[in-house]
Amino acid sequence: MIRYLIDADCAVYAMTAQFPALGERLSDCIPGEVALSAVSFAEIALGSELGKPPPPDILEAFVRAIPILPFDEAAAREYARLPFKRARFDRLLAAHALSIGATVITNNKADFADVPGLMVENWTQK
Repeated sequence: MIRYLIDADCAVYAMTAQFPALGERLSDCIPGEVALSAVSFAEIALGSELGKPPPPDILEAFVRAIPILPFDEAAAREYARLPFKRARFDRLLAAHALSIGATVITNNKADFADVPGLMVENWTQK
């Protein structure tokens, strides 16, 4: 059962080992508990294609371990109800998490603070 959706920044941090606490928390999760929204994957893949971290081979290894979850109709309907005050990628991810009852893993909790009912955790800090 998916309990967490990891945002693009934290996924990149996990792939580049920038925050040991994040890697530890991910390692403690059982397979299938953490997923990557297709929205976040698109954001990361775009950066990777433009030469930003992670390199494509690292990204492919990551998505073999952390599955990509499709953005579906339920997520799209949730998205239509959200206030828009910041980046659309964040709003899409928030809607996706709300639609499946998942918690967003991010190091930018403030970016999601105005989304009613969204659960958010920062795993980059102990």
